[in-house]
Amino acid sequence: MMNLTIEHLHNSYKDRTLTPGDLIGSLMPICRKDQNNVWIRLLTEDEVAPYLKRLEGETPETLPLYGIPFAIKDNIDLAGIPTTAGCPEYSYTPEKSAFVVEQLINAGAIPVGKTNMDQFATGLVGTRSPYGACKNSFHPDYISGGSSSGSAVALAKEMCSFSLGTDTAGSGRVPAAFNNILGVKPSKGLLSTTGVVPACRSLDCVSIFALCAKDAQKIFQTAAVFDPQDPFSRKAPGALKQTFNKYRFTFGVPAAKDLNFFGNTDYEHCFKKSIDLLLGMGGTCIEIDFSFFLDAAQLLYQGPWVAERAAAVGDFLLENPDAGVPVTRQIICDGKPWTAREVFSCIYKLQALKKKTDAILESVDFLVTPTAGTCYTIDAVNADPVRLNSNLGYYTNYMNLLDYCSLAVPTGLTQTVPFGVTLVGQAFEDLQLLQAGAFLHAQAALPMGCGSDAPPLPAQSLPRDTVQLAVCGAHLKGLPLHHQLTDLGALLLQKTHTANVYRMFALKSDPPKPGLIRDEKAGAAIEVEIYSLSASAFGRFVQQIPHPLGIGKLELSDGSWVSGFIAEPVVKESGNEITKFGGWRTYLQCCSFI
Repeated sequence: MMNLTIEHLHNSYKDRTLTPGDLIGSLMPICRKDQNNVWIRLLTEDEVAPYLKRLEGETPETLPLYGIPFAIKDNIDLAGIPTTAGCPEYSYTPEKSAFVVEQLINAGAIPVGKTNMDQFATGLVGTRSPYGACKNSFHPDYISGGSSSGSAVALAKEMCSFSLGTDTAGSGRVPAAFNNILGVKPSKGLLSTTGVVPACRSLDCVSIFALCAKDAQKIFQTAAVFDPQDPFSRKAPGALKQTFNKYRFTFGVPAAKDLNFFGNTDYEHCFKKSIDLLLGMGGTCIEIDFSFFLDAAQLLYQGPWVAERAAAVGDFLLENPDAGVPVTRQIICDGKPWTAREVFSCIYKLQALKKKTDAILESVDFLVTPTAGTCYTIDAVNADPVRLNSNLGYYTNYMNLLDYCSLAVPTGLTQTVPFGVTLVGQAFEDLQLLQAGAFLHAQAALPMGCGSDAPPLPAQSLPRDTVQLAVCGAHLKGLPLHHQLTDLGALLLQKTHTANVYRMFALKSDPPKPGLIRDEKAGAAIEVEIYSLSASAFGRFVQQIPHPLGIGKLELSDGSWVSGFIAEPVVKESGNEITKFGGWRTYLQCCSFI
């Protein structure tokens, strides 16, 4: 599994162990082998070459996104590359890149291709495309989510470091949840939509898919430049809010009567576990009346805003009767002809609802909902395309109508498709949500994206001559010393926690490491990963452990005992206690973020 986070790639560039050209050379074969229908148009080596050449003489210190590869949803312009919006007959070749793409390229990012999508950004499923249904990165029988389907799967499958989507009704959030990545739905107008094929122009947002919150913030702050040529571009009123207190906060959740998982008990369980994570972080949960948000959501497709889609591409579809996926054509062209009187009535209704929802959001630091209540197979969606798509928008459709920002955070894995929650804030609270999301994502401790990882093995299937080892620090997956495990053939068994009896201290070492001390009075549950090694590999691993660390027996949350890292009492004097963070990942994220 490659580590494609910005920080890791920049460290590799600084160490001269990798060049942007080497990275692109390794990624493009992976992109060409895609079997998930991710791409509409991959760039050729000759087309990528100018972007690499412009990096000559630059470094990660001079360009914030130096050498970072990204994918672009194919309703967003990239100069010289056709834009189709998922409809071949609509294709045109722009001379200039979209404003937001220009900001990213000027910061050093490298485009690798244009991604598949629900045609004309109409859908939350990823199946409404003549280029083929985009398959989920975890389970190919399931939908990827849409409409920014290809962008989400490209990131989850390690084809890029971040990607761009658009989000009018949830298209930047639902695919994030279904593919175990973060999805930033920014405040309307903060990211320019110049050079973006409109869906509902007054509501459209360019969205960002990222592997971690730290990457998401860097990309967001690079892209969020006021565009004087975009009539919908907005400047944030002063500095963007960064007021999240990670030790004491309140969050709203929909009342039980308003929650809907459409029969998906796995997702219902994952949502409850996500709330437990937030409570464990120190949050206070407040039940809110979600019905006003749901009433606003109904207006998106049962109100006059569907006519705005017809204003965008309706004439093209009428003039080209053979173009357009049937369900997309039906939604855009067969809508009710709204009278001006009805339009104003709906605007008044929306404004009245916003007064109520604003008051709710003002009473908490942020709102938390499932990103989607369930997920479906591709076959199920094809058999019932409108109703099942509507179900997926249950928690998303109100967002842009009410002028809120949001962040989709992955928080759970199921036997089929990942699960995630969405954090919701008032307009221009984007950075506050990223702070909260960073903390929550670290607590969830999921692997990034999908990649090529095999699923964890059940313990009962392991050979007899193996040792189970608990790691809690720099050996965790994705951290600097994890290679010491993989080099020895270690297999991940599970992610869990110790019993509630351990204190954690940060040692002054390079790379930084933690030490655990058992303390039944002042201890806490600490995040660990359990690996299996052969007995001989375990012996070699132990020989690498420096003082004052050692291997002893650790008690896990289920009462079982495994071999794991412990520390001598001297760490209480020489290290800083970090028990309150509940794990090494959370400590690192909170220390380095913002």
